[in-house]
Amino acid sequence: MTTQDRGLAALGLDGVPALQPLSYPGLPVTVPSLLTGAELLPLRATPGGLGRWTADPGTSLDEALALLGQSPLRRRTPVIAVGSNASPGQIAHKLARHGVPAAVPMVPVRVRGIGIGCSAHIGRAGYVAAAPYPAPAAEATLVVSWLDAAQLAAVDGTELPNYRRALLPGEAYGMTLPSGEPLGEASLYVSVRGVLADPATRLPRPGGGDQAALLDALLDASPRLRELLGPDAATWVRRAAGDPGLRARGTRLFAEEGWVLPWTDL
Repeated sequence: MTTQDRGLAALGLDGVPALQPLSYPGLPVTVPSLLTGAELLPLRATPGGLGRWTADPGTSLDEALALLGQSPLRRRTPVIAVGSNASPGQIAHKLARHGVPAAVPMVPVRVRGIGIGCSAHIGRAGYVAAAPYPAPAAEATLVVSWLDAAQLAAVDGTELPNYRRALLPGEAYGMTLPSGEPLGEASLYVSVRGVLADPATRLPRPGGGDQAALLDALLDASPRLRELLGPDAATWVRRAAGDPGLRARGTRLFAEEGWVLPWTDL
């Protein structure tokens, strides 16, 4: 495969949910990869630590980062994504907006104890983003990105103040790399707003799926929300993205409808 074949557009991974809200959460990476702006290079998982994994065309990951003039793995923070931060198109967009190079290792990691719900707020782009919550029996493959200091600050700027960044110990959450090696720790953005409840079960409403279906379900469940942001998902995201006041009022309605669970103790 040529370098040109690894372009995000050629791979179908160039979508940006921040610009196309109903596409949220976007498409995640499914194999270990190195994002280099508009390209996604494959990584081959081998024992000996992530920095020694093989990057196309045969250099180690740390060597590939050095060739790009970027920080090695030991100076990066692993961050778990439960929503659009698993999408290379979204991460590249976020970093480009801040003028930060998008050289980011992105690796699917098996993680235990984390459920994926819906944050109990309406985000700047108009969508209802995913949010984690404690779920001891859960096990899922989640994308972990290794961010340098500038990248971490840029991504923080897109998540705060609606989320806080929590540090999770690997032994408590069973984090396992594709090489079979444990990941010692990783950060995770946790919603300070709580997560939305499913009215029928009073358990967290599943997040990270079809955004249009989620918004339509919320509109159907609340006449007041429908009056504010309806009649459909497309109208919701168009109106909410353009009006901070509407986003704030919609967020308050989540609480007034009794949908908010404060399940954020991670």
